[in-house]
Amino acid sequence: MLKSVTRTAVVLSLLSLVRLAHAGDIFGENPELEQLWNEGTFTEGVAVAKDGRVYFSDISRGDEPGRVLRFDPATSKTDVYCADSGQSNGLMFDKSGRLLAACGANHGRRALCVIGEGGKVEELVTNVDGQHFNSPNDLVVHPRGFVFFSDPRYVGDEPIEFDLMWVFRFNPATGKAVRAAAEVTKPNGVIISPDGKTLYVAETNNGSPQFGERAKEPKMALHAYTIGEGGELENHRQLVEFDPAGGIDGMTMDTQGRIYAAFRNPERFGIKVINSEGKELDFLPTPDLPTNCCFGRNQDSGTLYLTIGTGLYRIKTDSTGFHTVK
Repeated sequence: MLKSVTRTAVVLSLLSLVRLAHAGDIFGENPELEQLWNEGTFTEGVAVAKDGRVYFSDISRGDEPGRVLRFDPATSKTDVYCADSGQSNGLMFDKSGRLLAACGANHGRRALCVIGEGGKVEELVTNVDGQHFNSPNDLVVHPRGFVFFSDPRYVGDEPIEFDLMWVFRFNPATGKAVRAAAEVTKPNGVIISPDGKTLYVAETNNGSPQFGERAKEPKMALHAYTIGEGGELENHRQLVEFDPAGGIDGMTMDTQGRIYAAFRNPERFGIKVINSEGKELDFLPTPDLPTNCCFGRNQDSGTLYLTIGTGLYRIKTDSTGFHTVK
């Protein structure tokens, strides 16, 4: 049974902030960020289903279970879709309409999972060659069906079994994951370009925990890989490096190939819009730490949904969102 949660609707005028940060062509001169719900602990992983309903993770602290919530734009109501998500973080729907979840550590499942109707959680893959994942963080489904997911570790005392923090590729046909890339020292957000040929990976290395001889200083950057015919990641390049105080968390794309990235620098919380070369095109300040974003669908395809702090927000844009799975 779904538990009904009261909706809080607040429109926050960001005019004063935008004047300081400069308003571009995407969010306009007077953007208004609408708060849809704000009763969480730490919201993340927003994803939009084909019917337009919006799903997002609420990550718990301590040994409390995380959960997945669902907002319906048609009714403006938010329900608990899954009461114990296994500490789900990133979410995305696959070609079959299943809700995939990157479930992390800190009393979570440390697995790539499916969360079905009624909140049932099924583990798709938990390890590679017997080594259990660190803490799956974010995922993206390629149009051809395979799934890339990042596997850093930020919280949790569970044993770390890998010597590196990998981006993995999961094949639904075999039910197995393989190592895809390790050039990014601590991968976080992942997203695919509209032509399906490029994987973008956020490097969000806060300097801890350390793996072997990897860089011990924080590093925040955005990387790109060319996706081969079989899903292999090739031609790695770093597009831009940010101040080590904070970088990118989750990301989404529009149909023009522009990246919308949740930017975590404490001096500049917001959504950074970046082109394929790493150049900033626009910036939307947010009232708290942004973690992820995703465009709506159908008549709502110009609306950007955002997880910020303890809540869910949205804002109208002049763009059209892109989804790798139609």
